[in-house]
Amino acid sequence: MGKVVRVGGRGTSRRVTDKQADNWTGAAYKEFQDKKKAAAGDRYVSMGRGTSRIKFSDIATTSGRNEGKGMWVSSGRGTKRRKIT
Repeated sequence: MGKVVRVGGRGTSRRVTDKQADNWTGAAYKEFQDKKKAAAGDRYVSMGRGTSRIKFSDIATTSGRNEGKGMWVSSGRGTKRRKIT
């Protein structure tokens, strides 16, 4: 991608390296997540304060984030709120 400066030691050394593509978000991470889920398909996960458990393979895959339009968001120690348009 591009060049990036990395700091090493306790801030005493610097080196210029190539920046690698990020793989912790987006389609690349979704693919990684699906592989991990398939590998752990027969393991159990605790749910509901530890009172129940289900298999990883029974968890539905998500399609993305909720839009959030029309929702209220609080700010400033919870004293203010504004509507997302």
